[in-house]
Order: sequence, then structure tokens, then C-alpha cells
Amino acid sequence: MRFLIVKHFKYFMGLTLLVLFIGVISIFTRGFNMGIDFTGGSIVDLTFENEVTVSQVRDVLSQHGMGNSIIQLENSTNNEKSKSVLIRTGLVEDDQLRAAVSDMQGALGNYQINRMENIGATIGEELIEQAAMAVVLSWLLMIVYITYRFEFNFAVAAVAALVIDVFVTISYFSFFQMELDSSFVAALLTVVGFSINGTVVIFDRIRENLKLHRRSEGLEELVETSIWQCMTRTVYTESTALFAVLVIFLYGGATIHNFMFAMLVGFASGGYTSICLAGPMWIKMRERKNNKPAAAN
Repeated sequence: MRFLIVKHFKYFMGLTLLVLFIGVISIFTRGFNMGIDFTGGSIVDLTFENEVTVSQVRDVLSQHGMGNSIIQLENSTNNEKSKSVLIRTGLVEDDQLRAAVSDMQGALGNYQINRMENIGATIGEELIEQAAMAVVLSWLLMIVYITYRFEFNFAVAAVAALVIDVFVTISYFSFFQMELDSSFVAALLTVVGFSINGTVVIFDRIRENLKLHRRSEGLEELVETSIWQCMTRTVYTESTALFAVLVIFLYGGATIHNFMFAMLVGFASGGYTSICLAGPMWIKMRERKNNKPAAAN
């Protein structure tokens, strides 16, 4: 006996609204932890006599409160050690930065300073606006495509699910105060693409089943059947994607940690909205259009 997803839609929607409410409160009270790309900072280019690792450099910076700095190894053959290191820090005092760089000599050996300068925000408000426009444009284009491929009600339900996925991902970053950088924008767009794929698969099954649907029969059973017909495919796709993202999140290093966290949250939310919300929301849209409720099971 299978669990009835559509029948329990109000509970799924209630849970979703609770998460969204917590997200709104967090955004307005805690805000976001903007990274170097948004706020500006300093850049230091060093060449050491001996090869060093990212963790060695980060250990020294952490002693001066700069453990969240972006550290890149240049001209590295094995991606683990290099003599050339590029460091990007947040907004810090010149004395603090110079003290950290000075301590590297005792900890990591002699080095040469190729560059040390302050930098402005590389993204700022302009790129934030462009990123928001890119996400909104993707929603609009998906509405056009899904309306052409299916119908307008499908498009609205699919984009509503996408909006939830994006907002949940943003809310997590606000709640846990994880740093937002340029990779976060790429992660959001990836989440949008991944989430819509799962939703469209279920909607395609609903459309196929509609061809055999009798008007006297209720839509709830049709959608329930369609969701479970796609369940094996959805679970396999979601689990393999989440497994890969989780492994990279845990072992991929600090540089891509926030990027993979956004993917992890977004993919999980995408699977949830595709299975539990998108189909039932389509029923609600269709009910309003026909101005009558779907027949109960």
C-alpha cells in the first residue's frame, strides 16, 4: 500500500510555508554573509622557495582571523602543492594583512611578494541585479516553453516549485550565515535547471495519462498514479545526484564548499517540490480554471 502524496498535499504545503516563513525572518533579521566578490578586499600574490599546500597557508591566515580567505595554487602540476599562491581576503586592516604575510616566512619558508593590493568588489550591486534578472528570465522562458509543450497551468505550477527551490536555498545561506560569492549565482542557476527537469518528467506522465482520463473521474488519482509511475526514475536520479554532490561537499575542499552546499540544498528541495508539490499545485490551478473541485478518491 503506497503513501498518498496528493491527499496529504496540505501537510506538505504547510511544512513548505513554515520553512519559507523561517527563511523570511532570517533574511530580514540576519541578512547575508557577503563574500569578497561582493564586498571587496585585498589580494596577495606570493612565490615561495618551497612548495606549499592550501591548508598550510590557511593555517597561518586563521591565526590572524582570515581563515575564510580564498587561496589558489598557481602553476601547480598535482593540484595539491605549488610555489605560487594567490590569496584573496576580505576587508582587513593593512597591519593585520602584513602581519599574516610576515608570519608565513617562519611557518612556510622564504617567499617573494609579487603583488599586494586592495581590490574593489568585482560583482557588487550590478552583478546582483544581473543574477536576479537571469533567474527571473529563466522562469519566464520556462513558462513560455512549458505552456507551448504542455499548458499554462503546468507552467505556473512548475515555476512556483522553482521559486520555492531558489528561496529555500537562499534562506539556508542566510540562516547558517554561509558566505555568498560568485559561485553561488552559478549554483542557483544549476538548481533551477536540475529542478525543472524532475518536474517536467512528472508533468509529461500526467499529460500522457490525461489522454485516457475520463471527465467523470477525479484528477487526484490520476496525478497520484503519475507521480508513482515516475517515482523509481525520480528517486534514482535524485539519489545519484545528491550522493555525488555530498561527496564533493565533504571532501572537495574549502574553496568549493559553499558552492556544493547550495547545490545540496537546492537539489534536495528540487526533488521534494517535484514529487510533493508540483502535481498537486497543478490540480489547484486546474480547479480554479474550471471553477470546480477535483473529485475525491
